[in-house]
Amino acid sequence: MLHFNDSPKRATNLSLNAKVLDAARDLGMNLSATVDALLAEEVRKRYWARWNEDNKEAVAHYNARIAREGLPLARYRTFLKEP
Repeated sequence: MLHFNDSPKRATNLSLNAKVLDAARDLGMNLSATVDALLAEEVRKRYWARWNEDNKEAVAHYNARIAREGLPLARYRTFLKEP
């Protein structure tokens, strides 16, 4: 899992749409915090999309095995049994 909390900050330069930037400042938005949160969410999204693509064959094999053989500990489940 990706964790970005408690990481040091690093200065960077961004080029942003001037009207959007002015509106954000007029609204009193913390630009660094907003961009940081949005970028972290996008990184998580793309990381897991890549992980799913890279591992789709293994996931498909696992799902096929479960469909064929069932879950390994299914016989110990009591919450799905008919009364």
